[in-house]
Amino acid sequence: MKKSLLIIALATIIPFGFNSCSDNDPPQETQENNNELYEQVLTDLSLKVITETYNQLYTNSLALEQAANAMTVGDEAALENAKNKWQDTRAPWEESEGFLYGPVDTEGIDPAIDSWPVDVNAINNVLNSGNPITQSLLESNNEARGFHTLEYFFWGLDGDKTAADLTAREIEYIKAAASDLRSKTEQLYFGWLPSQGNFAANFINAGESGSVYTSKINALSEIAEGIEIIADEVANGKIEEPLNGNNGGPRPEAEESRFSNNSKLDFANNIRSIEHIYLGDFNGVQGSGLTNIVSIQNAALDTEIKMSITEAIVAIEAIPGTFTQAIFDNRAEVEFAQSKVLALLNKLQSQLLPLISNLN
Repeated sequence: MKKSLLIIALATIIPFGFNSCSDNDPPQETQENNNELYEQVLTDLSLKVITETYNQLYTNSLALEQAANAMTVGDEAALENAKNKWQDTRAPWEESEGFLYGPVDTEGIDPAIDSWPVDVNAINNVLNSGNPITQSLLESNNEARGFHTLEYFFWGLDGDKTAADLTAREIEYIKAAASDLRSKTEQLYFGWLPSQGNFAANFINAGESGSVYTSKINALSEIAEGIEIIADEVANGKIEEPLNGNNGGPRPEAEESRFSNNSKLDFANNIRSIEHIYLGDFNGVQGSGLTNIVSIQNAALDTEIKMSITEAIVAIEAIPGTFTQAIFDNRAEVEFAQSKVLALLNKLQSQLLPLISNLN
């Protein structure tokens, strides 16, 4: 009887001891595996997605600068080429807006590149000043530089500008603005490049001395918050303001990239920015992304997020005509696209962010 009681006692005590340990801390092997996965995701996202997106942005901006420098008064072919190069450069910028942290934020690059709306008065002040228009002159006014200043010159307020409409002074401005844009994209790319500013190391070495992120979970949370922020901006800013900004009616002047009618592509590329971070791929190069973590923790949520990303892109691209026309004539389709972005936003806010912040 004593032997039986002893066995029962041991059987009771030993599992309790093991359970106590596992309740408080994951097994060492599991924790090591988690850390390896998190480090791989952080490394791939910082190098294969973020740095490479900025590389594409910088590369395309060089072509835009070259196209701008080739412009002369009345040369319609040169203007069309510059427009195409602007759109080529615009795409990777919009695909980067899911990660507006690091140098793009701390070094003030975002407002220098993408301030909206354009300050036409500031542009006219520069044109009428009589001073040589240089990159250094433009650096003092973010509203008179960057993508949308170039867009304004290339397309005009109504999208119908021709090369014959451009003056020599305006072309001088275009060349300075394109050079300034290239300079800022170079600063941004070099800020992440391992051989230069190496901000990527903060993610790769998260939790170690020298990193701005105190843990890998902290770094992953920054990444998850970045895609949540751009989903919110697309749904509640970029779509909502022009759709309903005039007391529930259209406010076309709030539409970003409206001179070039590039708005729908801007919005879709913003969602693609989320997609690249979530899937861990860019330009056909596949790495690890947030999906590699979420699929282990909650496979159903992983499937839902992927589906929501696809549905949002498809709905945006299905809006008929230009976005300027659609906010008047096809409001139901715009509202449907907005609802798909809001559905994605809800999943990111209510499920993805808590999942990432509660990782071990």
